[in-house]
Amino acid sequence: MNMKTMIEVKDLVKKFDGLTAVAGISFTVERGECLGILGPNGAGKTTTVRVIQCISPATSGTVSVLGMSASLDERRIRALLGVVPQENDIDPDLTVNENLELFAALFDIPKKVAKARIIEHLEFVELRERADSKISSLSGGMKRRLLVARALLNEPSIMILDEPTTGLDPQARHLIWQRLRTLKNNGVTMILNTHYMEEAEQICDRLLILDKGTILKEGIPKELVKSEVGEEVVEVRNHKGVKDVLRKLQGLEFNSEVVGDTLYLYCHESKEILTRLATAETFSVLRRLATLEDVFLKLTGRGLNE
Repeated sequence: MNMKTMIEVKDLVKKFDGLTAVAGISFTVERGECLGILGPNGAGKTTTVRVIQCISPATSGTVSVLGMSASLDERRIRALLGVVPQENDIDPDLTVNENLELFAALFDIPKKVAKARIIEHLEFVELRERADSKISSLSGGMKRRLLVARALLNEPSIMILDEPTTGLDPQARHLIWQRLRTLKNNGVTMILNTHYMEEAEQICDRLLILDKGTILKEGIPKELVKSEVGEEVVEVRNHKGVKDVLRKLQGLEFNSEVVGDTLYLYCHESKEILTRLATAETFSVLRRLATLEDVFLKLTGRGLNE
């Protein structure tokens, strides 16, 4: 592990009752980087970060955090992590301030220092005015922002964010994204598990796409889109037959995929495709820019994975 590497995962395997949740993956996270982990339900995302958090031991392989072993230095590693979990695990019987005071006490943060940090981080997530509010009076977005504030109390070197904006409205989601970008710009290293492709594009420097416990692809978001899909997508609906459409496009450069009633054409330049399809009035044609969601669905499939 070099001086810039914060987390190093080598050949990680995790099994539960004979079922393999993570099947020998390896990756690193560099200082100040936000690594996004994408994947359908059951891909192994949460299992992977639970091993890094020293909550769940690896079946085999190694995980190092700041040069320390996740299997030997659990307490020291946990003290350096800030965690925003999937579920809202805030005590509903306490106020916002009381929840944060309790958490600070668990990290042995002196009361005077904790008080200053609580004020600072509540302001950071725009919850200062709700310090004395009961948790039950907070909206879903406020609770998620409170979890971000709580994760910052111990001034972590690394933040683990497990689907931090699931279920939030667009305004709440964008506010959390703004705060996470600020933290990243201030040098905080992050691992972000998410189902939201836009979230990954907004925050992540690099991505791992997982499925069934293995890494399908790794790379920079924009480069993954360009290499896996192209720059544009043409969606063709109401066609009489895929063969007829493809016959009209013979000689042009693109990749295609059929899902239900839609033919997807992935290309770098759609002008000639649109020109040829314009003569067929029965076609419904939509042209758009390629996105990370196209990459995700191409690699993991468009069917439900439950």
